[in-house]
Amino acid sequence: MSLDLFAEQDLQQPARVERISEQGFVLRGFALPRARALLDALDCVLGQSPLRRMQTPGGFTMSARLSSCGDLGWTTDREGYRYSHVDPLSARPWPPMPEVFLALAHAAAATAGFADFIPDACLINAYAPGAKMSLHQDKNERSYSAPIVSISLGLPAIFQFGGFERSAPAQRISLFHGDIMVWGGVDRLRFHGVMPIKPGQHDLLGEQRINITLRQAG
Repeated sequence: MSLDLFAEQDLQQPARVERISEQGFVLRGFALPRARALLDALDCVLGQSPLRRMQTPGGFTMSARLSSCGDLGWTTDREGYRYSHVDPLSARPWPPMPEVFLALAHAAAATAGFADFIPDACLINAYAPGAKMSLHQDKNERSYSAPIVSISLGLPAIFQFGGFERSAPAQRISLFHGDIMVWGGVDRLRFHGVMPIKPGQHDLLGEQRINITLRQAG
């Protein structure tokens, strides 16, 4: 992966870093300098693998719409949660991960203390007002040694960052356009989720929130 996409000063641009746990951080506004490039790349990805609603193994339809890019894409249906190399909607490989996604995730992870993060899977969630994500753990990856990098775009959200049991108390963290969350290490398996998105209008994305989450899955 080349990081030439970013000027050196962009990679070193200071962001307000909030520590939310031992190895969990919010990088306030870190993605703002590349927001337009992120959205342009996102349009290309979704032109190849459109957003869709997926079913959980329990038969519930998720309120957020999803897609993926990279070597591996995440899917869910009545058969379970899994990563695959092929988009089941098109029977073709998932779109390549855009360079701007890779470079920004690498820079954000390094800022949070996780060096050499190169994701191979990127899950894209689109939330309309009222959509949410229940508390869950990310446990479909082959290894938990790499962090999770989550980029917020569009409408604000209340992110729940819990403990290691679903019943544990959860922090409620406000996330805004351009914020990036990074968590890993001892905090990698914390439960987390998104509370229902409140109605609103964003200048670039209208009535929606986009979340781009990058992982090492394979």
